[in-house]
Amino acid sequence: MSCHAPSPPPAVLEESPLKSVQPRGRFRTIALIGPPNSGKSTLFNRLTGLRQKVANYPGVTVEQRFGRMSGIRRHDLTLIDLPGIYSLGGYSEDARVAVDVLKGEMPGTPRPDAVLIVLDALNLSRQLMLAGPILAMGLPTMVLLNMADLMESRGGVVDPLALAQELGRPVALISAARGTGIDAIERFLQQRGGANSEIARTLPVIPIELPVLQNPGECRRWASQVSSRTKYKAPASPLWTRRLDSVLLHRVWGPLIFLTVVVTVFQAVFTVGQPLSDWMGNGLTLLGTKVAHTIPVPWLQELVRNGLWNGVQAVLVFLPQILLLFLFIGILEDSGYLARAALIADRLMRSIGLNGKAFIPLLSAYACAVPAIMATRTIENKRDRLATILVAPFMTCSARLPIYTLIIAAFIPNRPVLGSLIGMRACVMLSLYVLGFLAALLTAKLLKSSVLKASSAPFVLELPQYRWPTVRSLSLRLYDRSALFLKKAGTIILAVSFVLWVLSILPLHNGHFSDLAGSVIGKLGHLVEPALRPLGFNWKIGIGLLSSIIAREVIVGTLGTLYGVDPNTQALSLQAALRHDMTIGGAIALVVFFAFAMQCTSTLAVVRRETNSLRWPVIQFCYMSGLAYIAALLTNQILLHLL
Repeated sequence: MSCHAPSPPPAVLEESPLKSVQPRGRFRTIALIGPPNSGKSTLFNRLTGLRQKVANYPGVTVEQRFGRMSGIRRHDLTLIDLPGIYSLGGYSEDARVAVDVLKGEMPGTPRPDAVLIVLDALNLSRQLMLAGPILAMGLPTMVLLNMADLMESRGGVVDPLALAQELGRPVALISAARGTGIDAIERFLQQRGGANSEIARTLPVIPIELPVLQNPGECRRWASQVSSRTKYKAPASPLWTRRLDSVLLHRVWGPLIFLTVVVTVFQAVFTVGQPLSDWMGNGLTLLGTKVAHTIPVPWLQELVRNGLWNGVQAVLVFLPQILLLFLFIGILEDSGYLARAALIADRLMRSIGLNGKAFIPLLSAYACAVPAIMATRTIENKRDRLATILVAPFMTCSARLPIYTLIIAAFIPNRPVLGSLIGMRACVMLSLYVLGFLAALLTAKLLKSSVLKASSAPFVLELPQYRWPTVRSLSLRLYDRSALFLKKAGTIILAVSFVLWVLSILPLHNGHFSDLAGSVIGKLGHLVEPALRPLGFNWKIGIGLLSSIIAREVIVGTLGTLYGVDPNTQALSLQAALRHDMTIGGAIALVVFFAFAMQCTSTLAVVRRETNSLRWPVIQFCYMSGLAYIAALLTNQILLHLL
C-alpha cells in the first residue's frame, strides 16, 4: 500500500461506515503508544494514578506496564504502556514488543480493544510517521497531541479537527503534565460501539486510506503532506534554548561543562552528604542503645543490638548521600541535560564500536544495572546490545556507594585538592566512577573488535525541550529510592545480619556461645583468608565479599555485624574498626575490587533472562571477578611498596 493519502471525504460526525474500526463490545484493554519523549509515561501516570519514573530521554520504557485507569475513574479499564518507539518497522526489542501487543501475538497479553497514540505536538511532522501504520491496523484509535501548553505559548499552530479529518480518527490537544484535555480521552473511552455514542457525536471518525510503513521515504512524505494540509506550524525553539545548546553541545565547551557538572555533584555528595550521614549515624546509634536497654533478656539484647541493629545501621547511615546523588541526577535528567550528554558521548561510544544509543543504558546503570540491562532493548543491533549488557555492570551503581563512602571516610583525609576546587574524598570517589567507566569502555572495545564485531548503526536522538524539574517529580523519585533502599535494609540486610550473628555464636560449648574466632563464621572466614591476604583483606572482609554476592551493599551490614560482635572492636565505630584492621593499601584495594566485581545476584539473573543463555552471565561473572582480584592485588602490592 502506498503512503499517499487521497483527499479526504466530507466529515462524518454522526455515523461511520468503518465498521472494522468500531468496537463490538465494551472496552477492556487500552494500549498507550508513542515516540520517546512524547510525554507518554507522564500520561500513563496521570491516567492510572501510579507513580512511575519519567525520564527525559528516549529508551526508559522498555517493558509493558499495566495499570487500572483509576486516574479518570475507569477502574474497569486496563492501560498497557507500550515501549517508546519511533517506528513499528524497527528491529529493536521495543518495536517487536509493540507490534506483538497490537497484533495480539504477545503471550499472556490480550489484544487491545483500543489505542491511544501520544504525539509531541512540537514535533508533529516527524512523529506522524508512527501514527500511520498504527492507524492502518484497524483498531479504535485516538490521537493525542501532547505539549499543548508549550505549543500555544511558543506560537505554534495545529488544527486538531483538520488533522482528524486527514487521519480519520479522533484527535485531541492535551497537556499530560498539567492534565488539560484529558476529558476528551474520557469521552472516547465511553463509546460502546454504537453509532450514536457520545464520542461519535463529538469527534470525527472518517474512512480514509492509511499508510503502512513499508517504505520510510514514502511515509515521511505522507507525514509531511498531512502536516502541510492541516496548516501545521511548528513552534520556534526559545532563544534561550538555542543559546544553551550552542554552549552545552559545543565540541570543546560541552565536554568540559559536563565534566564540571560531574565534579560538582560528587563534591556536594561529600560536603553536604557527609555531615547528614554523621548526624543520622549518631541518631541511629542512640536509638539502638535505648531500644537494647529496654530488653531484659541478655541474649535477646545481644541479638537486637549486635546481631540486627549494627548491620542495618551500618547501611542506613549512607541514605542521605545516596538520596543527594539521586537528587542531582534527577535534576539533570528532568531538565533535558542528560540527553545532551548522550549526544556528546556519541563520538566516544563510536570509538569503541558501540552505538550512541548504548550511552542511555550505561548512564542509567549508575542507578542500577538491572533496569539498565533491560533498557538495552532499544538497541537494534544484537551484537551491540549484547556488548552493552556485558559491560553495564561496570558502571558504578548506587549499591557500591555505601562501601565507597565507608572506606573513603575512614581512610582518606578531607583535604582540598587543586586549591579549594575539590576535596580529596570527592576526588577519590570520582576516580572510582571513572575507573568503572574505563573498564566498561575497554571491555566493550575488546568485545567489539573480536567476538561481537558488527557494522555501526546510525544514532538517532530527538533532543527534548529544556524544562524546569518539578518538585513533585523529584520528590517521588527520592521517595521511591528511599523506599527501595529501606526495603532492602529491612529484608535482605536484616536477614543476612541475623544469619551472621547466629553463625558467629555457634557452635555451643557446654551451654556457652563460641567466641568469634572459633565460631562457624570465624572458621569459614579463616578458610578463605589465605586467598585474600595478598589483597590486604582479613577474614572478616572475606566473609563480607561472600555475603555481598547477594547484593553489593550487604558487605557494609556484614562488617557492621562482625565488628560489632568482636570484643576487640566492639567499642569502636565501624570506620575506626576498619582502620584498626586494615592498611591504606588494603582499603583502596577493597574499593577497587568493588569497582570491577560482579557482586549482584539480581544482575546475573536479568542477564540470564535478557540473553536467554546461562553462558553469558557465567562468562561475565568469571571475567569481572578475575579482573577485580587482579586489580585489587596490584593496587595493594603497589601501595605497600610506595607507602
